[in-house]
Amino acid sequence: MRIAKATRKYESWLGKQIPLVKSDLDLKHELMAEDAFSFLRGTFYRWAQVWKEFCPALADAPEVLAVGDLHVENFGTWRDGEGRLVWGVNDFDEAYPMPYTNDLIRLSVSANLAAKQGHLKFSGRNISKVILDGYVSCLKSGGRPFVLEEQHSWLREIALGEQRNPDHFWKKMDAMPAVKEVPKGAKRALQSLLPDEITDFRVAHRVAGVGSLGHERFVAVADWEGARIAREAKSLAPSASAQRGSKRILYSEIAEGACRALDPLLRIRGRWLVRRLGPDCSRVELSDIPQRVDEKRLLESMGFEAANIHLGSGKAMRAVRKDLASRRDGWLHEATKIMMDSVVADYEDWCKAHR
Repeated sequence: MRIAKATRKYESWLGKQIPLVKSDLDLKHELMAEDAFSFLRGTFYRWAQVWKEFCPALADAPEVLAVGDLHVENFGTWRDGEGRLVWGVNDFDEAYPMPYTNDLIRLSVSANLAAKQGHLKFSGRNISKVILDGYVSCLKSGGRPFVLEEQHSWLREIALGEQRNPDHFWKKMDAMPAVKEVPKGAKRALQSLLPDEITDFRVAHRVAGVGSLGHERFVAVADWEGARIAREAKSLAPSASAQRGSKRILYSEIAEGACRALDPLLRIRGRWLVRRLGPDCSRVELSDIPQRVDEKRLLESMGFEAANIHLGSGKAMRAVRKDLASRRDGWLHEATKIMMDSVVADYEDWCKAHR
């Protein structure tokens, strides 16, 4: 099946699960044609359809509750219940039981594509090695959340860098178009996460990311105790992996089961994911990363965080450790090359269809 047809079929299925915003879907299609990295971010449905065909030996690996759509821009920061800054996987929209190898391959492919487009300086065979090194290190240690207090000061440079300062953040919030008609469920979800004293707030339509473009997405902005605060409500749909299986949404299950310092202001309300947004509570884009940051260390940390998530699968991790020990050196690099070829071929086909 060609990528254009696969996209139409997926979006037809998705439209039966949740209401879709056509203008955002049109924008998503445009972004998918910009470069192979953006294409990868926007097409997890295609990855879920083909990766087992291209990597059959890895598709038989032990299953965990996986992120699914893991890539180098699916990481961000938030504040935990103690107000501490935390770094880790930013969203679990595509969470589903999958071979643990899925997340490692997709993360490695995304890093290689980002390097080819100049977003990362660190490149080549070493990308797969450092990601896998981080993953194995986490399994050996038993897991550890990335709380950016006494440790990980280098990650604080990313979280509190110039591109994420309050002026930039609130300018983006102010630029979002206000909306008058908000689904009742979304409005209730937003209100549930705002302080009780707030009864008046501005609601705007937010356009963000690539993979979830097309989902309804609203942001409430309000003044509170001398400054502004923001809350986002995004409609949730079953994972693209659920087209032939259970349509249960596993967002809460994967987040709460992981080795993780939880964000107390992240909740599921009906079909809405509600979360706090702020200059230091959002996804980290590659453009946010200072040039002086040690990219090898960053990629290793991403692999470590993938294992933090997988550790939530408990007893299944014994089989994962055994499977990892049985694989020969270079397996992740080889799988990465195979899947990069597949992604690039689909990307080129997509571009031809959208000239």
